Amino acid sequence: MNPPFAERSSGILLHPTSLPGPHGVGDLGPVAHEFLEFLHKAGQRFWQMLPVCPPGGGNSPYDSASAFAGSPLLISLSRLHSDGLLTADELGAPGRLRDSGQAHYPSARRFRERRLRTAFARFEARAEAQGAQRDFIEQNRQWLHDYALFCALKQRLGPRPWTEWEPSLRRREPAALTAARRELDAEVRYHVFVQYEFDRQWRELRMHAAERGVLLLGDIPMFVAHDAADVWQNQSLFQLDENGERRVVAGVPPDYFSADGQRWGNPLYDWNVLRSTGYAWWIDRLRACLTRFDALRLDHFIGFHRYWEIPASAPSARDGRFVEVPGEDFFATAKNALGGLPFIAEDLGILTPEVERLRDQFELPGMRVLEFAFVDESRHYQPHRYQPNTVVYTGTHDNDTLVGWLTSAERTTDPGSMHRLRAERERALSYAGSDGREPHWDMIRTCLMSVANTAIFPVQDVLGLGAEARMNVPGTPAGNWQWRLAPDLCSSSVAERMARLCETYERIPPSLRQKR
Repeated sequence: MNPPFAERSSGILLHPTSLPGPHGVGDLGPVAHEFLEFLHKAGQRFWQMLPVCPPGGGNSPYDSASAFAGSPLLISLSRLHSDGLLTADELGAPGRLRDSGQAHYPSARRFRERRLRTAFARFEARAEAQGAQRDFIEQNRQWLHDYALFCALKQRLGPRPWTEWEPSLRRREPAALTAARRELDAEVRYHVFVQYEFDRQWRELRMHAAERGVLLLGDIPMFVAHDAADVWQNQSLFQLDENGERRVVAGVPPDYFSADGQRWGNPLYDWNVLRSTGYAWWIDRLRACLTRFDALRLDHFIGFHRYWEIPASAPSARDGRFVEVPGEDFFATAKNALGGLPFIAEDLGILTPEVERLRDQFELPGMRVLEFAFVDESRHYQPHRYQPNTVVYTGTHDNDTLVGWLTSAERTTDPGSMHRLRAERERALSYAGSDGREPHWDMIRTCLMSVANTAIFPVQDVLGLGAEARMNVPGTPAGNWQWRLAPDLCSSSVAERMARLCETYERIPPSLRQKR
């Protein structure tokens, strides 16, 4: 069994953008450090986050321009002020964005970018700061310069995708890249600075977490966006045509929930080419993420066994086919390169025996979601059926909150759905022995008392928040990723209650107990 999932423990899922704060979205500043103190008081081993890369379309962290870069939105302006890179007047505060309950991405981007550029100009005037940045550049050379140039080109050429750039840039001809770097040198340096500052603030957060015995748990999307620095830089690793366009795209086949399946549109890897390189890009990606996180959730784990290949010209996923992936060879190679596999396999949905064997061969804990346990055909999600090497969640970022789910029958007008949802609620309350007064605590207790070694709870469920606090509704194009935590909700009384439950069900590992 892979550390750190070999001990009984628990954690909380909260993306940093959902933290409260004055600048439109939560960040890595003082409130993030306060949340670490809350986790410590609550006896929590893990702080799980969504991907911390720059968000893309619809502000989704799963649609990023880079699988390696950190999000500029997460850089704390307060920290820049403390470091003397911003004055108090320059820091300011967009009052209408302060702790309003929703993230304001466009305004936050504009507000933050102006101040990041001011901080960059001041940073460049400090000769003593350049040495640490040079070390950062050297450590991230395999992706940093190309990502910074990609961002600079986007700034100059506008939002059109890289496949519409002039052919010499699209094909990455050395002379064209050299000329672009020379012409855009200042803009490239700015984006390098942004990544350096993100890294510096992240390291401070991770050091604080380690002092409090809290492990940071990250998230690795299976696929990357087509209009991303990763694809532009590594075109041979993806199934593209001579112009860089996708020949085939990712998705999932038709099933009970969708007659047409799902056509995600991400470019697909060429696993034969990846294998010939020793999976270098993937291993570099995992290694880079493990410099930020102590462990990682591997999204869409089935994609390491086989993927659903859809012709790019097909309007739906109906015309796709399954293609196998050398998953066993990949994980054996990764384990040798990384020294271990501190990963959670996101194995939700319809599992095949082959996927289960791949997961179990490398002792990766799978996932179980309590909200799925009370649908008639999903009884293997019920806690009495768990195995110890499992991570149980009350819900994920894609689910309604516990309270929202339990009250969803009240918000539907369809008689069939209403009957089904009421039946699920009754089964859930009966299973948890709940009288319905504090169902979220009863469900949390049910997870904590299970044999699953690891239990993770969205902070919305710990706080008993309703459907208004939902983070994401899959398949909807707008209104997602915006929820923000109100100040003072993570109180000492909540932390103490959580800690008592974790004590009762032996969820505080000895290594964490020593730091309490």
